Amino acid sequence: RFVPKRMVPFSFPLSKCALWDPVPMGDVIGSHITYYRNPKLSMVEKTLRLAYRHAKQSEKKLFSCFLLGTLAVDEDGEGITLTIDRFDPGREV
Repeated sequence: RFVPKRMVPFSFPLSKCALWDPVPMGDVIGSHITYYRNPKLSMVEKTLRLAYRHAKQSEKKLFSCFLLGTLAVDEDGEGITLTIDRFDPGREV
């Protein structure tokens, strides 16, 4: 799925010495994680319950945290799996 509104070109910081020619060559292509692969999301139930309990106990209306995991390409090479297995509430400050 190509979403041109959300795609932004990446650029490198300015430097005194360049290792490549910065002039664009060829056609523009889009690169998105779901363009060529079928994504799957897997989450450990314990992590989800911990995040839910922490959010309910929070006194703030807006709650932020970190969900950590691993990203792996499937054995057949056709899909990717994001496995979320850790919850980190972060810091208040």
